[in-house]
Amino acid sequence: MKKSILREYAKLIVRCGVNVQKGQEVLIHAGLDQPEFVAMVVDEAYKAKAGKVTVNWSYQPLTKLHARYQSVKTLGTVQEWEKQKLQHYVDTVPCRIHLISDDPDGLKGVNTAKLAKGRQLSYPILKPYSDARNGKEQWCGAAVPGVAWAKKLFPELSKNQAVEKLWEAILSASRVLDGDPIENWARHNANMEAHCRHLNELGIEKVRIFADNGTDITVGLIPEGQFCGGGETTKSGIFFNPNIPTEECFTSPKRGEAEGIVYSTKPLSYQGQLIDNFWMRFEGGKVVESHAEVGDEVLTTMLNMDEGARYLGEVAIVPQSSPINLSGLLFYNTLYDENAVCHLAIGMGFMDCLTDYHNRTLEEGRKLGINDSMIHTDFMIGCDSMNIDAICASGETVRIFENGNWAF
Repeated sequence: MKKSILREYAKLIVRCGVNVQKGQEVLIHAGLDQPEFVAMVVDEAYKAKAGKVTVNWSYQPLTKLHARYQSVKTLGTVQEWEKQKLQHYVDTVPCRIHLISDDPDGLKGVNTAKLAKGRQLSYPILKPYSDARNGKEQWCGAAVPGVAWAKKLFPELSKNQAVEKLWEAILSASRVLDGDPIENWARHNANMEAHCRHLNELGIEKVRIFADNGTDITVGLIPEGQFCGGGETTKSGIFFNPNIPTEECFTSPKRGEAEGIVYSTKPLSYQGQLIDNFWMRFEGGKVVESHAEVGDEVLTTMLNMDEGARYLGEVAIVPQSSPINLSGLLFYNTLYDENAVCHLAIGMGFMDCLTDYHNRTLEEGRKLGINDSMIHTDFMIGCDSMNIDAICASGETVRIFENGNWAF
């Protein structure tokens, strides 16, 4: 891929993704296989007047070794120096950029139960720090093609050809290849905002989501809630785009109000392991029964992470006409596959899905029905036959989604 095009992508992530402010620190999470592109992002961050840029590198084979040899206690221990670093991030509120390039099967064979126990030990220690940053920081997730990921999508191609092909798909979906990327995103955000505004004006109390594959679930929404999409705004008024790409209008439903069954329509890569052909049945808002043809043990481990992991944290509407879906590719990557079709998420809900959320505390959000959990896992349920009916406070039922696309 031409360096000039990659430079435009790096600039988009910095300027439109996290919208770096003068003097602000930037924290980049990236894989060891992406040094050249990471250097571009660092350069663009400094050109945007960032005060300091730090890169946290990761490497999946090391994660596997840690999981194999460390005890559960060690996996779940948070050292004092780590707490000091987390407090520094609370105090300085850096931008966070997550560059995703991992192999979807990169942690295959890892003891998921052991990793889960380690995470359960560390979560109560880490949670206060993440809560303290909630609504204050800009962050952005974006993708970069790793070789193993590219070869999974294009096994018939050579490594270099597969990476090039995945670059083309990523840049196309991210609105980089045609025209000025930042102007493209301004228009896209305006379109997303218009769809969300229409949904919010309906006064929706519940949504019924159903399709020919057997999915049929009714989910209650929070009266004080709202649909969001595209960019977000921090409590200090900084606009940013948390996902590049994004095609979803989403909200966090009311905890305890979900009845029915949902069937997955795309595989889910959860912590480097695939879950496929699965279903979940909800009663009283909670997953009471589930099964996966592939990765059933991983699915069960995920649902048992904590008390909130079996409740919904998100309902997201994505038309089948989304550019990602029209590409015809299955990305095996949640950032992309969740923006191809409608999806739900189990686990943590979003405070910014409440009106006037900047002036609400986390405790208020929980009381209103925002779910709390250590996980937030999106899974895809959209298909060509999907319909969504909005049951409104007025008593009217409005079809908002029909045969996989917007009905308005």
